[in-house]
Amino acid sequence: MKRSLWYINFTFALTKNKGMNTVGNTNFKFENQKSFYRGKVREVYTFPDKIAMVVTDRISAFDHILPKPIPYKGQVLNQIAAHFLEATKHIVPNWLEATPHPNVAIGKACKPIMLEMVIRGYMAGHAARIYSGGRRMICGVIMPEGLREGDKFAEPIITPATKAEEGHDEDISADEILAKGIVDEGTWELLCKYTRDLFTLGSIMADEQGLILVDTKYEFGIYNGQILLMDEIHTPDSSRYYIKEGYHERQKKGEKQKQLSKEFVREWLMENGFQGLEGQQMPVMPDDFVQEVSERYIDLYQQITGKTFIKESNNNLLSDIEKAIKDSI
Repeated sequence: MKRSLWYINFTFALTKNKGMNTVGNTNFKFENQKSFYRGKVREVYTFPDKIAMVVTDRISAFDHILPKPIPYKGQVLNQIAAHFLEATKHIVPNWLEATPHPNVAIGKACKPIMLEMVIRGYMAGHAARIYSGGRRMICGVIMPEGLREGDKFAEPIITPATKAEEGHDEDISADEILAKGIVDEGTWELLCKYTRDLFTLGSIMADEQGLILVDTKYEFGIYNGQILLMDEIHTPDSSRYYIKEGYHERQKKGEKQKQLSKEFVREWLMENGFQGLEGQQMPVMPDDFVQEVSERYIDLYQQITGKTFIKESNNNLLSDIEKAIKDSI
């Protein structure tokens, strides 16, 4: 089943959750606008020399859009991404130029490299599900025997995925990437270097906040012949964090790790019989669960960045977003 089917069924604009406005879809028309793209969470308005990205309050899991937006989620993601893009620009230049609104980012219009550079420091998530099913190889990388969920790899492993326009992203090995000509060998090696260096710094910054950066993904593009870091980095949508305090004790006891990520959303969906497989019905999201997700995102922002989250006044969200873009382009 392709995620586009859920877009058709759940196209919402400004929505209210428990009295709070949220950003579902935007449908602006700007002067000099060249194109518009609606992703799972982000909406991109392209202009001659730059893009305006609106980070909505939509939430996705298993490559499907869930039916209800999450209050403040877009603001959380956009501001975390801006925080880390600023902190990592000495490692690799990035696309971001300005954030004129908490839900908006303005930057360079790059040509995307159609890969997600996934890097894993611990056995978790997709890798853990594969491992528990008996497989010991992911993206051409061999995972050693005897690991449990939550165990640290001897060295972080890079497990890339194709970046799909429709449907599911697919695991892919380095050999397949080169054989298909997605990038050449020199570019691949540089992407791997950037990925490892970004993960190293992200891990240090997480450790300073009492967290463990478990795994994450990076996306890159080309601008004027130069590789730039694109999109978000180190947000709960692209990353998984464990709580550092008590990590070793929980592993020794075989207990589930406390984490900050949207994995709890995936777990809720699985408990309710949904993993994005054909024939499965998306469960209804109760309002109290939507509120819990919002609170977890806000808590994650504060724990990851060490900053206090300030809720943006949401009385005129769409008009404020539209004005912020007009004034910045």
